[in-house]
This record gives sequence, C-alpha cells and structure tokens, in this order.
Amino acid sequence: MPISGSTGRRTTALAVAAAAALFASMVLPATAEAHGRGHDKPKYEDLQLLAINDFHGNLEPPAGSSGTVTEIDPATGKTVATPAGGVEYLATALRDARKGHANSLTVAAGDIIGASPLVSGLFHDEPTIEAMNEIGLDVTSVGNHEFDEGSAELLRMQNGGCHPTDGCYEKGRKFKGADFPYLAANVTDEKTGKPLLKPYWVTNVRGVKVGFIGVTLEGTPNIVTAAGVQGLGFGNEVTTINKYAAELKKQGVNSIVALIHEGGLPASGVYNYDCGAAGAGVSGPIVDIAKKIDPAVGAIVTGHTHNSYACMIPDPDGVPRSVTSAASFGRLYTEIDLKLDKRTGGIVRPTVSAANHVVRRDLPKAPDLTALLERYTKLAAPIANRATGYISADVNGRGSTALEKPLGDLIADAQLAGLSPADKGGAQVAFMNPGGIRADLVYKASGAEGDGVVTYGEAFAVQPFTNMMQVKTLTGAQLVQVLQQQVSGVNDASPKVLQISSNLHYTLDLNRAGAARVLVDSIRLNGAPIDPAAGYRVAANEFLAGGGDGFPAFAAGTDKLVGASDLDLFNAYLTGNSSASAPIAPPAADRIKVIAVGQTG
Repeated sequence: MPISGSTGRRTTALAVAAAAALFASMVLPATAEAHGRGHDKPKYEDLQLLAINDFHGNLEPPAGSSGTVTEIDPATGKTVATPAGGVEYLATALRDARKGHANSLTVAAGDIIGASPLVSGLFHDEPTIEAMNEIGLDVTSVGNHEFDEGSAELLRMQNGGCHPTDGCYEKGRKFKGADFPYLAANVTDEKTGKPLLKPYWVTNVRGVKVGFIGVTLEGTPNIVTAAGVQGLGFGNEVTTINKYAAELKKQGVNSIVALIHEGGLPASGVYNYDCGAAGAGVSGPIVDIAKKIDPAVGAIVTGHTHNSYACMIPDPDGVPRSVTSAASFGRLYTEIDLKLDKRTGGIVRPTVSAANHVVRRDLPKAPDLTALLERYTKLAAPIANRATGYISADVNGRGSTALEKPLGDLIADAQLAGLSPADKGGAQVAFMNPGGIRADLVYKASGAEGDGVVTYGEAFAVQPFTNMMQVKTLTGAQLVQVLQQQVSGVNDASPKVLQISSNLHYTLDLNRAGAARVLVDSIRLNGAPIDPAAGYRVAANEFLAGGGDGFPAFAAGTDKLVGASDLDLFNAYLTGNSSASAPIAPPAADRIKVIAVGQTG
C-alpha cells in the first residue's frame, strides 16, 4: 500500500513499498505524554529508513579492499574481511529489507556519483542515476563529488537530457535524470543567494508530514576543483540545517531528518562497532555538528568519511540522537526504524533504532540491475577491457592504511616520467594527493584478461577524475611549505600526506606538532638538499596545483604549463614500463621515513 502523499513515480508494488514519503524527525521529550501514557490508545506510525552514502558509481562489485567489509566472525570471534557490494546485490538487499514494512523510504547522504569506475564514469554517471532510480532511492543530499563536473552537470543529473558534448550514448534513448530529488540546502548561487537545488523535501507518511534537509560539507570548495564550484557558495552545516528546521516547523512538519555529507571516525573499523555511551567511540567533524543541530531534527544520516557507524550523539539538550553512516561503495546499508506520533506529528526519539547491514554477495542478483549493468558494460567493453600494463602483485592505494601508499608512489612516478621532458614542462618532482587514489590495482584477474593484467577500466578506477596535469615553478622555500602544509594549517588535525616521486625523500616525525613534523634538514631531492632560493619545476594535478586539499603553496607557483591528464600519464607509464614477462612490482613505499608517536628517530 503506498504512503499517502507519495509522488507516484513508481508503479510496481515493490517500488511503491520503497518509495514516496520522506524525511523524518522531531524531538519528543521522554515524558509520559511522549510515550502515550495517560491517553487512550495513542496512534503511531512506523517508518523504516534505509540509508546509503558514498556510492561513487560502484555498480560492479568493488575489487580489492574496497570491496570488503570488516566484521567479527560469530563462529570464531575473529575479525574477517567479507566481500560486499555491487548494485545487483544492493538492490536485492534493500528490497528484502523493505518486506513487511508498510512505510519505507530509501535515502542517501551524498557522493552517489563522482570518482566512479569506468562503467559509470565513462558515461558521466548516467548509469548510476538510472540504477538509483531502479533500486528506489527516494532522496539524497549532494556531496562534494556531485560537483566534480560542475553545477550545470549536477543539474543535468537531476533534470535529465543528453550530455552537452558527448550527446546521447544509445540511439533512441535519452537520459531522463533522477526520479529522486537532490537536496543542497547550503549550496547557493553567489549571484542570487538562492539554493542551487531544493533545500528540503517533505512527504506525507499516512497523515504525518516528514521532512528531509540535505547539505554537503561546508569545506567542499577545498576538495573540489575550482571549476566544479565556480559561482557557488557553501554555507555552514549547522546554521543551514537549523534555519530550515525552523522553516519546516512553521509549516507543521514536526518529523525532520538531516542528510549530511560530512562524517566521523569510529574507533574501530568493524562495521557494526558500538560507539558506546554518548558516542564516545566516534570522533571527527560530525560529532561537533551533531551536538549543535536543533533538537527538532530527530535523526542524522551522514557520509563522506567512508566509515560505518550507528551511534547515539547528544543533541544541544543532551538527549541522545541517532547518527549513522554506511561506509561506502554500496557495501552496507543502514536500517533506521522510527516511530511517528500521529497526534503530535513528531518522532518518538527514545524508540529510534539503527543498525548497519552487510550487502553480501551470496544474495540473488536483482535481474533488472543485472540488465542495466550488462547494457552499459557492453557499451564500455571495447575501452574497458583493453590491456594497458602488467603488475607482479597487488599495488595497494585506497586499501593501504599507510601514510605512503605503493600505488601513490607509482602514480607520482608516472607523472614525473610523463612531464619531465623539456617540451612537457621539465618537471623535477611530482606530487599526488592521497584522496585522489580511488582504488587498488589488484593482481587477480577481474575478467578474462588474466592475472596481473591491468586493463584500462582498472586504471580508470584508480584515476577516475581525468584531472589535467600542471607543471609550475616553485621556489625551494615554497616546496618546503608544500611538505609542511601536509601536517599544518587545515591539515594539522588530519594530515594529508602527499605521495611523491622516487627522487624525493624526507623524514616525518609525528611526535612533533604542526609544520615541525617535517624535518626540513632531512629533505633531499635527487640526493641534494633543497635550496630555498632556487626554482623547481613541480608536477601536480590541477586540483592540487590550484591549492586544493589545503595546499596554498601550490597555488603560488608560476610559469604554469598544462599537460596531459593524470589518467593518460598513468596508462602511458604502465604500457611503457611493463610487459607480461617484466611486470611492474609494487614500489617499496620507503620514500618518507615516518617516526611514529612514541618512537624516536
């Protein structure tokens, strides 16, 4: 039976059960009235929310460590890595979860698209939007990666239409856009001051109005290329949510849920980790945000950090409130059960419960998603399956927990090799931002290509942004500042350690504070100390070169030369430096000497 007030966009019974009403949450104090004591047969309405975040176009089951979930084996009590994810399995998991729930909504907290593997990224993420329509996504906030291709492209994702440059990908088939609303309450047009997209969405759950407010992190401009956020302003998460919560209450919407593309860092990587009393087991930006959001917001769904948690964090009144995140790549979904009071229109906060569930690959595949995936895989196959290089073992990037990652070193080496010729920029050193490494290179064959073969599709999954490379001249003093900015300024609390080409070495002492953690006397380029007054030609992708990720020293560089894309350089390096008989071995990742906390040099 459909939820009253639904959009009616889906016609199957399954989809109707998963669609239509949205948004929920308002504080009800834990009093006798809130629990219904002293009243005759109070009427409540149950609402199930199924939440995902940071899907990043991972239609196919993610490979390597990106495709596993850490959990405790109930039989042995040991920590194990369980294969998880893949849109065919996610669709089945969500559909199974909805069974028996008259009111169920599927929501997301941003980065549904962007930084996507080739089968989605090659088609500007149209396949992922179509897949989200199929699985019954009802609403999502924007994330920072929704702006990777700019606001006009994001609006196309919402409203449909063929790509302005590449056109339509199949004859007779026009991209229809998202069936669900993208929410961007804190993203405004700098000229008009108005939100780029809807700030919230309200639906009716059998007589109870439920509203969702969607925001992305305020710092989005610092982690997206300047072109992607041109002309846009990004407001504070708390201020924005509280503003629109007040507006919703004036409209009689007393059940409110916030979808926030910002997250936390749990103390454990186990997917069902218990954060403990008052959320003490989770840290990061979302903790401070959650503690300041209006108590009228009854539940908070988060993302961005790619972690999993289902925590209770106190609101400004000290009342525990559910704050959740479902890792990334469709490996988990969060089930949040709400009870709505039909008399007050609010969420009965003490009854809210939430838990993460693994999207296991022993589930039956959803036939409609299999058909969608096969259609786009066939279109992409001529490009995706082309061999581009060979490796002798796994080269870990996204799956490495070390500050210096083997795949990061390999990428930096590729960039230096491609841009060191005088006519290509004369680069003397190359840097790669760790967040731009989106996957691992896995030795085991993903298809029919054979073990150790790197296909174009696999290389694309590692470097999906197709950022253009730049070579700039930095003084030696500025080059030192780049290294110091890894661990100071906006990166002081959460260092962003750049991946470096093989000719640069230095020591990082984590026992020190701020910029002092970089031991300047230890820095050697081609075996020689850095001359503060000399000029050095430095290669970096356009995001880093523009000062992204908190590196303003890059932006101060001069004599810019724009080179090939990072993906083209990576593929060229793999092709030119490996063969079936002489594959590339994983770099030793020994360019940065790290003195850990508690150790001595």
